[in-house]
Amino acid sequence: MNKLKLRKGDKVLVISGKDKGKSGKILVIFPEKGKAIIEGVNIITKHQKPRSANEQSGIIKKEASIDISNLKLVCPNCGEHTRVSYIVLEDGKKSRICKICGEMLEK
Repeated sequence: MNKLKLRKGDKVLVISGKDKGKSGKILVIFPEKGKAIIEGVNIITKHQKPRSANEQSGIIKKEASIDISNLKLVCPNCGEHTRVSYIVLEDGKKSRICKICGEMLEK
């Protein structure tokens, strides 16, 4: 599988599926499956029994994973949804840059 261009903590926009147009922050990424969990996107309802005395039971709403191919990065500098490119710095490290404004995406 190709290297992922998205990372935990990135703000992304959903570009296809039932939640098209919603955006949120990446909470968890699964690179081997090619999926990610986004805050407030792809909400499912789960019926849960209490496993112990202090555990909550009932219908619980939680985020489910969504395929990474359905996500597009939102640039923190220009605010546009964009593709990601790489540049090699002087010290030999690779850094992600925005294709629209050309600014670095790292903090």
